[in-house]
This record gives sequence, C-alpha cells and structure tokens, in this order.
Amino acid sequence: MSIKLRLTVLSFFQFFVWGAWLTTLGSYGFGFKHWTGAQFGAVFSTLGLGSLVMPALVGIIADRWMNAEKLYAILHILYGLTLFVLPFIDEPNTFFWVLLVSMCFYMPTIALSNSLSYRILVDNQLNVVKVFPPIRVWGTVGFIAAMWTTNLISDPQSPWDAGKAIGEQLAALTGHAINANQFYVAGVFAVVLGIYSFFLPACTPQNRGKAMGSWIDNLGLRAFKLLGNYKMAIFFLFSMFLGAALQLTNMYGDTYLKDFEKIPQYAESLVVKSSTMIISISQISETLFILAIPFFMKRFGIKKVMLISMFAWVLRFGLFSFGNPEGLLWMIILSNIVYGMAFDFFNISGSLFVETTIEPEIRSSAQGLFMMMTNGFGAIMGSIVSGWMIDKYYLLADGSKDWPGIWMVFAIYALFIAVFFGLLFRHKHNPAEVANAAH
Repeated sequence: MSIKLRLTVLSFFQFFVWGAWLTTLGSYGFGFKHWTGAQFGAVFSTLGLGSLVMPALVGIIADRWMNAEKLYAILHILYGLTLFVLPFIDEPNTFFWVLLVSMCFYMPTIALSNSLSYRILVDNQLNVVKVFPPIRVWGTVGFIAAMWTTNLISDPQSPWDAGKAIGEQLAALTGHAINANQFYVAGVFAVVLGIYSFFLPACTPQNRGKAMGSWIDNLGLRAFKLLGNYKMAIFFLFSMFLGAALQLTNMYGDTYLKDFEKIPQYAESLVVKSSTMIISISQISETLFILAIPFFMKRFGIKKVMLISMFAWVLRFGLFSFGNPEGLLWMIILSNIVYGMAFDFFNISGSLFVETTIEPEIRSSAQGLFMMMTNGFGAIMGSIVSGWMIDKYYLLADGSKDWPGIWMVFAIYALFIAVFFGLLFRHKHNPAEVANAAH
C-alpha cells in the first residue's frame, strides 16, 4: 500500500469516527434527552475543554518523547472505549464528564493526524501543500459517510427502510434507543483506526535526547513563545474567534433543520426527514474547496484566504437566518455549500500556514497550539455563550427557538471578526514559501 493511500485511509477514519455523532448530538440532547440550551451548551463545551490542554500536551510528547503514530493509535483506542459508555447515561452532568474524557482522547488526534501526515510526506520527499489537500479531502468524505450512516440507522425518521431496520436491530442488540447507535458506530471504528495506526511509518520525536537549553525548551513549551510574536498572536487570536463560529454550526445546524417539524406546513418536508443528509452538503462542499486550497494559498496568501473564510461564515449564518424548507430552500442549500469555503479556508489553510512558517522542531507543538485556540478556547466560548444567549433571549413562549434571530446574531458576529482581522493582521505573502513547503 502506497504512502498516499495509507494516509488517505487514516484521514477517512479520523473524521468518520467524529462525524458519526458530532452533527447529530444536538438532536440527541435537545430532541431525545430534552436537555435545556444551557445543559446542552455545557455538554458541547467538552470539545473545547478537551482541546484546551491536550492537543498542546500531546504535541509536546510527540516532539520530545514518543513516536507520533503510537501515541495517535493509543488515543483513538481510548476514545473508542469511552464512546461505548455514553448510551448508558441519562443525566446531563454525568454525560458531560464522560464525554469530556472522550474528547481529551480524541481532540488531540486532529492536530496530531495533521503533523503525522506532514512528517510522513516530508520524509518521502513530497510537497505538503500540493499533496496533503487531496489526502485530507478523504477525511471529509469519511465525515459524510459517517453522517449518512448515522442518519440511516440512528434516526427514527430515516427515509430508508433498510437502514432503519439495521438501526433497530443494533438498538435491540445493545439494549438502547436507536438514537444511541451513533456512539456505537463511532466507537467501533475508532478502535479499528487505533489498531491500524500502529502499523504506520515510524515518526520518531524530532527532539528526543536533544538538550534544548532553557527549561521552557526542555519541557517542550517553546511553541508558546509564538504568542509573543505580534503576527502569530493575532493569527491565533482570530483562530479562536473562528473556532467559535465553527462550534455554532456543529451545535445547532442539524437541530435547526429538525425544528422545522414544529411548523405544520414544513413537518413532512425533506429538510426535516433528511436533516443530516442536508447538512452533509456542507461536507460535500468541503471536498471541492479543499482541492482549491493550494491555488488560493499560493496566489493570495493566508490573510486573504482567511478573510474569504470569514465572509463565507457571514453568508453561512445569514442564509440560514432567512431560509425555509419550501420557497427559500435554496438559501439552506447555498448556506451548506458556502460552509465548505468557510471551514476549509480557515481550518485547513491555517494548519498549512503553521506547517510552512514554523521550524520543524516545534511543528507538532505549534499544531497543538493552533488546535487549542480553535477547538479549545474558541469552542468553549461558542458553546457556553450561545447556550446562555439562546435560553435568555431566543427561547419563545411555546418552548421553540427563534432560529432566524439566532442565526442573524451569529452572522453579525462573523462580520465583526472579518473587519477587525483585516485591520489587525499583518502578513506579507511569499509564494515561494508555499511552493517549497516540502522542506
């Protein structure tokens, strides 16, 4: 099996084991468990809490003490095992703690999978910026495949009878409601991915046995010195703000579409019956925009690419605010298409920016820092603030949510981020820096 194919399999299952439950957790919490906005916001904040310390810590371990592929494998196996516990829990506070442990194992693997792939590609004399996006696109395909699998076997409203039958059989075998199947699917494949990863090419620590100088260097904390550089500090700060925007989509996208069933004229619409598949258009769009990243990065540079991402977030939220399942269905569809640009031009381009501008000795740590700011502080901010805001200002008398108002506030938030980033971030684009990213 070629290096590219082995990394493609890695990328596919890295996001399959997340996509199986991420976009449907809102429906599980709000619709099945009937948790409040604040309770669900706390549960979803586990993604951020798991990204606060663990990605940076795991990056340090990979840079200094342990082979990256072995560390990655162990984390995925532990992640899969904790997912098997979630269907047994009904109380939101207990669910929070178990999911937090699970996220402490999983969230570091996102940054680690990037640095692991970059390292293997460089070791094989392949250009990271050109070769990695076509590999990473299969992660999005994996996410889509997981979403469809979950929709077909874990959703009582699934339009596919065979899928529903499989889900019911799985629920009978496990003794839990069909909605819990998402955790079993993710858990099984996470363990499989962990076992597979033990057989990847060895990625020994770049700094093993090296005397790094100061105690900061010896503890592997040198990546945090990047925050003392104005340009990198601004980059990481706005990465945090965009991480909050991504969290809002993950938390509420599927729930928003399913809530149209509370409006009689939309109750039987395709948007309600196949909400997860509609949301998966976002991931299908990702596959196209990922492949465009090398061109945009080389032509425009990270600042313009991230600005494009920020304005795409404005469109993403604004179109959701005005859309509906009938006359304005095109707005919901277009919002999902725009998501691909919003996500890729921020998340993947940001990771490539870190890879091409940071010295090799601290790249795993720097990727962990990027992850900490986006899926750590950003995710926590998005989860807690949005949950509080919805309960306080956008919960209607009948218990439903004012989704148009919610999405419009999110759109205004993204617009402010774009304006201030354009004013504050200073970066002179160097196309040669991107072209030579293999070294």
